[in-house]
Amino acid sequence: MLRRPDVCLLVFCLFGATQALYKQWIPDTNYENRSNWNTGVVPCGRDRVVFPAPGSVYVGTAHSVQEMTLPPNGELLLHAGAGFYIGGAEEPGCGAGAVARFRDSDPLRWFDPTLWHAALTPDDLGKGRHVFSVHEESVPCERDDVVFEAATSFRVDTSSSGGGAVTVRSVSVLGETFSRQADLARYLGSASGRAQFHGGSALAVEPSGCDDPAGCVCDNSANRRRICEGVACPPALPCEVPLRPAGHCCDVCGAVVSVRFAAGFSLLSYRRRVQRLFLDLPAYGAVQLGMSRVPGAPLPMGLLRGGAADHIQVVVLDGGAGLVAEALARDLLADVDAHGAELGIAGAEIKASSGNGTVGPWGALVGAFFGVLLLVLVGVGVVVLRRRGWRPPSIAMPTMPSMPAMPWPRRATDDEALGGPLDAGFENPMFDTPGLMSAVPSIYGAEMSPISMTTSGVHFVNPAYEDHETDLNV
Repeated sequence: MLRRPDVCLLVFCLFGATQALYKQWIPDTNYENRSNWNTGVVPCGRDRVVFPAPGSVYVGTAHSVQEMTLPPNGELLLHAGAGFYIGGAEEPGCGAGAVARFRDSDPLRWFDPTLWHAALTPDDLGKGRHVFSVHEESVPCERDDVVFEAATSFRVDTSSSGGGAVTVRSVSVLGETFSRQADLARYLGSASGRAQFHGGSALAVEPSGCDDPAGCVCDNSANRRRICEGVACPPALPCEVPLRPAGHCCDVCGAVVSVRFAAGFSLLSYRRRVQRLFLDLPAYGAVQLGMSRVPGAPLPMGLLRGGAADHIQVVVLDGGAGLVAEALARDLLADVDAHGAELGIAGAEIKASSGNGTVGPWGALVGAFFGVLLLVLVGVGVVVLRRRGWRPPSIAMPTMPSMPAMPWPRRATDDEALGGPLDAGFENPMFDTPGLMSAVPSIYGAEMSPISMTTSGVHFVNPAYEDHETDLNV
C-alpha cells in the first residue's frame, strides 16, 4: 500500500491570469465518502468490505473492518495515519454487520459535463465560487487548467470521439501539477496513473494558454455527441420561445446576449464588471450567467469566417420562465449602449424566451456594412476571373411545352383558311388602299364614292355619318 504525505490545497503560483478557466473534477473515490458505498454509509467494524473493480481509493483515516476483499488490480492511497484494523466489532453505532460494496467508477466519463465545476481562479474553486457554462464548455477545453482536488483520488474514462488525445493546459493530481508532456506521461505510466485514468484516448498537456484579451473559442464540438449523452434535458419548459445557446445540449428559458467586441475588449474585465454591477444585486442573486467567446455563423461561400466573426455569448438563466433573466439581459444591453465604446464593445443584441428580441443600436449598421462588403468582394472576384478569361457557364433553359395557338382574325384573303368570309366592316382610307374597297360591295351604294377630290382638297365619306363629309387635307 502506498503512503502519501499531507497535501494542501493546490496553489497555481506558476500561472498568471488568463482568459481560460479552471475545471475541477467533481466525483471522487474516497473511502470516507458514503455516496461511494452501496449501503449509503461508511463501513464499520462488523462490515465485510468488498472492492469489486480496479481503481484508486483514497483513505483519509483509520478504519476497522471484519474482512476486506481486494480486486486483482488497484491501489489504496493512505493519508498519514490512515489504515485498517480488525477488532472494532464493538465500535459504537455499528450495526449488525453487512456486505459493503464500493461503487464501480468505470462509467464516469471525462466528457460528461455534469461532472465538472468551473471557476475563474483556484481560490474561487476552493471557496465554491463556480461559474456557469454551456455544456460543451463545462468539459475542459484545450486551454483550461484541470484540477483533481487534493486529498482525493478518482477514476475517469478519457475516451474521446475518434480516439484522439484529450489536450488541456495543465493537470493537477494529488497536489502535483503537470504542465509538461514528459512529466505527465511519466505519471500516467505509474500505478496511480493507470488506476486513475483509463479509456481509449491519451491525456496530453499543451502549456500555451489563451493570450487573447477577448478570450479564445472552446471547441469541443467534435465530442458534442459524447457530451450530450450525459445530459438529461427537461421534458417541458415554462416559456413560450425556448432558446438553444451555442454549445448547449438543451433548450432553455432565459435570454442570450450576443456582444460584438472590438479592439480594447477584455473578456476577464467584462466578466468582473457584470459580476460587480449586476450579479451581486439581490434581484439577480439566483441568476446563472455564462460568458464565453463563440465562433460566428459562417457567411455565404465561407467568407469572413473565423476571428472577425466571433462574438461573446452571454447566456442568462433564472430557473423559471426566463423573465428575471430577460430583465438582466436588457440591463446588460443598456450598459452596452451607455458604455460600449469605452469597453471595446461595438454593439449587442438579445434573444429572449418571451419572444421579444431587441437589436442594439449598432446591429443594423454592422449588418449593412458586412452585406456591402460581401457584395464588393463578390464583384471584385468576378472582375478578376473575367480578366483571366473565365466566362460564366451557359445554363440550358428547360424546354417549355408549346402553348395552344390563339385564334387571330386575318385579312379577307385568308377567308378560306378560316372557314368562310369575314365581315370586313368599313374601310379606312388611312390604312387601306382603294383597290381593296371594291371587295366589299354595297357598303356605300353605287351612287357614292368613298373618296372624293375637290378644289379644296381630298376628302372621304365616313359611312357612319353618310350625310356629312370629312375633309382630309393633303
